Parts: sequence; structure tokens; C-alpha cells
Amino acid sequence: MNTWRNASLAVTAAAVLALTTACGQDKGTETPNGQAVGAANPAAQPGNGYGSDAGYGSAAGGEAAAAKPAGQLAVWESEELGKVVADSAGLTLYRFDKDTANPPKSNCEGDCAKTWPVVAAGGASAAPGVDPSLIGEVTRADGTKQLTIDGWPMYRYAKDTKAGDVKGQGIGGTWYAAAPDGKKASPGAGGGEAGGDEGTAPADLAGLSVRKDPKLGEIVVDKNGMTVYRFMKDSAWPMKTACTGDCLEKWPVVAPVEKNDTVGILKKGFVTFDRPDGIVQQTIDCWPIYTFKGDAKPGDTNGQGVGGTWYAVSPEGKPVGAPK
Repeated sequence: MNTWRNASLAVTAAAVLALTTACGQDKGTETPNGQAVGAANPAAQPGNGYGSDAGYGSAAGGEAAAAKPAGQLAVWESEELGKVVADSAGLTLYRFDKDTANPPKSNCEGDCAKTWPVVAAGGASAAPGVDPSLIGEVTRADGTKQLTIDGWPMYRYAKDTKAGDVKGQGIGGTWYAAAPDGKKASPGAGGGEAGGDEGTAPADLAGLSVRKDPKLGEIVVDKNGMTVYRFMKDSAWPMKTACTGDCLEKWPVVAPVEKNDTVGILKKGFVTFDRPDGIVQQTIDCWPIYTFKGDAKPGDTNGQGVGGTWYAVSPEGKPVGAPK
């Protein structure tokens, strides 16, 4: 009898604790009703940062193809991204945020390398006007020599099929087209001259950080420098979204960001949300967060106040400028 009573009390205490813990535990993910669930194999979940549209390796099956060399590198000008480095066939080269440049190291192996084919180092030449000393190589675990630019290992994206494609840009919140100097391609980056124009994002922002806006004050931006927003029709507890279907075409969700890849952001309630549509979305203080397609460049806040329901996010997750 005492054993049963002790077990009963333990279950009751656990239930009370669960009900009083904000929107869920910091570990694991969130279900649509905001209750925390244990994390499964991260490589099998959307938004895990490894970059396929449905986990690892969705773009190709079987073994990863042998690495192909880049040949003479080239630079093309993207209206959205600025200067982008490409191989001799015009295919965009990408870098992976989970890699390191100093020392150079690739963390894309196995199925990841099927979706993101490795660029072989042999015979690569710097793009015209770019410092040749930036070109290097790293030896992968399987012995392959992989091209590096300023220490960053280079990849192609399996779904890019023609010159000028950048279908891999921003996937998983960790894959970005490379600028000619190895930084993330962005307006004003990678061309050898420092970008100082208003609205130009630094090349290597954290996954989420804070920007001082002249009108709105401190607001959250993503790693591309784009303003992050909250939707007033969403809720944090229970965690629910009112932006579905066509809404997501205008207001893309912010993909999951690791806590240690943030600067100045509230960590309490910094959890991910498993939406009913299967998308995994980052939250701040349990509130789902988005970007706005109408923002064309870093520093834009065109989504502020749209419909009286969309507002930039403060570092604490509050809607900046929303009516009280």
C-alpha cells in the first residue's frame, strides 16, 4: 500500500510540474499543443540543420557520388545575394554552418554528402580578381581532398541542375551560397570591398541576433540580417499557429536555431514547434517566429504592422509596437 501511495504522489507531482512549466521543456521539441516530447534521431527530423527537404539524403539515393572538381571558379552576380562563387559549369558552391574553417573540417558525411555533393580540390583555380591564397583543401574522413575557400569546405546542391540555380540557399538554416572569399553570399560581401551600405548584413551573423533599428529599437534578425516577426493570431500556450497554407508563402517560418547560435536572445522558452503541417519552427518565449517575403534586404521592416497583426520581435519575444 505504501509503495502504491508513493508512486501515486510522484505521478501527481510530475503532472503539476508539467502544467507549470511555460510552454514545455527546453529539451526536445514541441507538439502542436505545446507539450514537450523527447527528441528523436536529429538526422531524421526536418529542420535538423543538415539540409535536405525531409531529413538527410532526400535528393539522391544510394552511395554518395564521387567528388567532382570545380575547375576554373567563376563569380556571378545575384540580385538577392550579391556575388556568388560557382564552378566551371556555373553551378553554385555552398558552405555549411556546421563545418569549421579554422581548422578546416567537414561535418557533412554519409547521406548528407548525397544531398550536398563534395567539391573535389584537384585542379581548382581562383575566380578572376580573387586572392588565389584563399583556395585550399581539406582531407575528409574517407580520404577525399575537398576544396576549401578561406578554410570553408565547398559543396554543390543535388537539386541545382543548371547554372545560376541557388535552390540550396538557406536550407535547414545552415546551408548558404558561398561568396568568392568563402563568406556567406550577401549584398556587399565577397567582392573584396567591405560592404558598408545601409541594409547590408554582416557576412557571418549568428542564427538569431539583435539589431538596433532607428525606428523600432532592438529587434531580432535571422542569420541573413532579415527582420523576424510575430503573428498576433498565434498563441504560445498552448502553442498554436494561425499562419498556414498561403500565409506561409508571405511569412516563411524561421527554421530551428541552436541556442548557442544566438546573441542577445531570451533563452527561456527558446524551443521548437512541430506544426500540424509537419514544418518545424523556431520560437522565442514559446511564440512562433517568421520572416516576411516583402522584406527585400537586411534592415527592411516592411512587415511591421501589416494587417494590424504582424510585428517585429524584441529580444524577449515581445511584439514591438503592437497595441496593448
